[in-house]
Amino acid sequence: MKDFDSLIPGWFKTLITEGTDLIWSQYLIGLLLTAGLFFSISSKFVQIRWIPEMFRALTEKPETLDSGEKGISPFQAFAISAGSRVGTGNIAGVATAIVLGGPGAVFWMWIIAIIGAASAFVEATLAQVYKVPDKEGGFRGGPAYYITKGLNQKWLGIVFAILITITFAFVFNTVQSNTIAESLQTQYNIDPVYTGIVLALLTAVIIFGGVRSIATLSSYIVPIMAIVYIVMVLFILVTHIDQIVPMILTIIKSAFGIDQAAGGALGFAVLQGVKRGLFSNEAGMGSAPNAAATAAVTHPVKQGLIQSLGVFFDTLLVCTATAIMILLYSGLEFGEGAAQGVKVTQSALNEHLGSAGGIFLSIAITLFAFSSVVGNYYYGQSNIEFLSQNKIVLFIFRCFVVVLVFVGAVVKTQTVWNTADLFMGLMAIVNLVAIIGLSNVAFAVAKDYQRQRKEGKRPIFRPEELEINLFGIECWGDAQKRLKQYDKF
Repeated sequence: MKDFDSLIPGWFKTLITEGTDLIWSQYLIGLLLTAGLFFSISSKFVQIRWIPEMFRALTEKPETLDSGEKGISPFQAFAISAGSRVGTGNIAGVATAIVLGGPGAVFWMWIIAIIGAASAFVEATLAQVYKVPDKEGGFRGGPAYYITKGLNQKWLGIVFAILITITFAFVFNTVQSNTIAESLQTQYNIDPVYTGIVLALLTAVIIFGGVRSIATLSSYIVPIMAIVYIVMVLFILVTHIDQIVPMILTIIKSAFGIDQAAGGALGFAVLQGVKRGLFSNEAGMGSAPNAAATAAVTHPVKQGLIQSLGVFFDTLLVCTATAIMILLYSGLEFGEGAAQGVKVTQSALNEHLGSAGGIFLSIAITLFAFSSVVGNYYYGQSNIEFLSQNKIVLFIFRCFVVVLVFVGAVVKTQTVWNTADLFMGLMAIVNLVAIIGLSNVAFAVAKDYQRQRKEGKRPIFRPEELEINLFGIECWGDAQKRLKQYDKF
């Protein structure tokens, strides 16, 4: 791994490190928190009030497309985004946050998830409002589309499309393959080169199958992984029931700098919690809206609610489960010199469950991370199609994805994480500015949904009935036709 990493120019490593420190200053964290609070207060905490509605929306049947086929269901769109969310951020990322920021980092991950769920609601709703038909008969959309159509700033839409393509399809996928390779090397001493080759081949097979194969794969893998993972943690909790309350108190004390002995100064706990929390749940980053736009629903708010649920699912369940295992580990050490990433989680599982724990995690991290590779690829594809419809461009893009999955497996962990942090921060800045500018649209659409629900109606989105005028709408023109199609179910 060192030989491959030495091929990366020193100036690039310096640029990535210094750029990350600049982007992840208190200003970006302030922007994330301010935007989340603004959306929460303005919507009267929609992410809390409408939790029952989230589960109802998740079971909605997909709308029938103009081709006569059923579109991607809300659940499948949720699974695509969960496929990207539930990955190394929940396993390796949480471990790194705790080691560097102390137990208090977990608390700040909770905070960024709770207020970030409002940002997720807004960005996913906007993605549905401004989605466009795709060549496969379904839909595509995301920040690049609502920036161009809603804000009428095509140049900024192009900037975002380039950023998300690089961030997810290239950079984040190197993080996923790196974590898989590190896990398999730690547990089975498998050479990362061999892991990289296998992952690259599997990725090539999947991504040339189209978005529907991505939806099908994620909708099967993600729920199974999550259920097994959470059941395993519940077992660990039961066997350590007397330590749970003290551990929670340690998290809270450390979050406010009360218990410095636990490792991690206050500012560093906040930084690590927010960074790893954003990497894990992606609320406000602008990634999940690309999956949200693919769903065939009768009202944009339905998918906004589902994406908010996805943030809770990711952080409050999966990330917390990982944190509990790690904090109960007797050999846990803090600081930059301590072990980080998936190695920490594997050591914790080996202590709690014996050798079977490490074996399970090797399998789990492979499935989690590979589902993330698939979800990340779709985000890139959606934005490549925004930039160009040329099939040759798409083919070259796919080849680059396959190559970088291999590269990620054989370079150093710190290199890929620093690169991911830099591009993640740039994406978040552009998207947060955009959704703040379009928040009046999201709130008007939410108000329309609430009105119809109070009247006992099945919410159907008719742009002409809103209190504001919308421009750039492509998929919501014939409301009566869509109502008739939906009533067939």
